[in-house]
Amino acid sequence: MKFARINGVVLHYADSGPGTAPALVFSNSLGTDFRIWDGLLERIGAPFRVVRYDKRGHGLSEAPDAPYKMEEHVGDLAGLLDHLGVQSAIVCGLSVGGIIAQGLSAARPELVRALILCDTAHKIGPPEMWDDRIAQARAGGIEALAETILQRWFSEDLRGNRPDELMGWRNMLVRTPLAGYIGTSAAIRDSDMTEAAQAVQVPTLCVVGKEDGSTPPDLVRTLAGLIAGAQFEIIEGAGHLPCIERPDELAALINDFFQETGLV
Repeated sequence: MKFARINGVVLHYADSGPGTAPALVFSNSLGTDFRIWDGLLERIGAPFRVVRYDKRGHGLSEAPDAPYKMEEHVGDLAGLLDHLGVQSAIVCGLSVGGIIAQGLSAARPELVRALILCDTAHKIGPPEMWDDRIAQARAGGIEALAETILQRWFSEDLRGNRPDELMGWRNMLVRTPLAGYIGTSAAIRDSDMTEAAQAVQVPTLCVVGKEDGSTPPDLVRTLAGLIAGAQFEIIEGAGHLPCIERPDELAALINDFFQETGLV
């Protein structure tokens, strides 16, 4: 396990692969840690220097008091890449990780040579939805939200036929620090990356699970429409976390994207 203090917060991260290889950076979703990428990484074809991290308030990273700002999440990722000496990377972000990736592209464009935006948007939900979710979490903990969240995260097939796996991912969700969940929910509530998306000038792949209940396909399609030249793909049989449910299909799309754009 590796840790670094970035912007006053201790972040847990992993840095693997050849140091001379192109950098591939992952930023994960609300209520998860960087283990969600394990299955996908086994299927990525080209050699990369892979950086994964638990954003503040998640996994083994430090959880400051809520609320958080998206600028803090973006600054944490930029600071971690600076700490590791990563000067340019393909950045893959899922859900809030995709918002962070868009923010990084706007704030530090020299760090981003391509974007993979999974199940995310330029703006996710109205503020009232996040206020309600924050209130429920404060009153009853993440447990109070867990069943609804899992319905958005996963397809009917996984929820009905893979109960042991579902329990494992549920454990990851409910063990997220409450401050991290509430703090990051506030950051999402207050974020609008419309201008950042319109300013993206690097190759971009936008992907969504067909059964995503958090950022449905039409929302992700709208994001792709804001980004010049962005590719848009739908993965059948997946909810909000296709890297977990359909790693083969997601890896195939990513590998094709790398080849088509000359990134590898």
